[in-house]
Amino acid sequence: MNKDWITFAMPKGRIFEEAADLLRNAGYPLQEDFAAGRKLIVEAPEAGMKFFLAKPMDVPTYVEHGVADIGVAGKDVLLEEQRDVYEVLDLHISACYLAVAGLPQQRKERVAPKIATKYPNIATQYFKAQGEQVEVIRLSGSIELAPLIGLAERIVDIVSTGKTLKENGLVELETIESVTSRLIVNPVSYRMKDKQIDDIVGRLSAVIKEGSPSS
Repeated sequence: MNKDWITFAMPKGRIFEEAADLLRNAGYPLQEDFAAGRKLIVEAPEAGMKFFLAKPMDVPTYVEHGVADIGVAGKDVLLEEQRDVYEVLDLHISACYLAVAGLPQQRKERVAPKIATKYPNIATQYFKAQGEQVEVIRLSGSIELAPLIGLAERIVDIVSTGKTLKENGLVELETIESVTSRLIVNPVSYRMKDKQIDDIVGRLSAVIKEGSPSS
């Protein structure tokens, strides 16, 4: 790999596909199916780019440690992980939000001593700001199960359509934060490859502005 290439860390799936479309619209020649299959590292030689496909929560870690120059991560992940990276651009993709949810009867209950979530830092800070003392239980998946089996009274999780909550008999109780995917940069990379990175940010900004309803 050429040392002048830009390396990206991205989650595989919807965020990657939407980010790749943005890059194509910004003029970078990425093949439509170049990330198909099970490869964790894919190259786009014509664009001078290399992509690491990682779990969403790991993307800021790769960028912080400099193995990736640039990353694409949800605002939820950035708030939870608090890594030493520059957040340079809101990509306005993969929109969703963080919310508190529980069983319908929890609407009347102000005290929720146990909260299940994969976002323990966000949950702790949120309930502290609300003046509620809670016990946060960290889970890595199927968060909706916790209130159903009595592990926790409420959950803090990402909501997109609300379908999963509804199918499991849960209701949204409070909205915490709107979430979109952000472009993040390693601080050292920003100094060493400033022209390339500024060019990417500038091109993406133009594409996002063109696609904005207010433009």
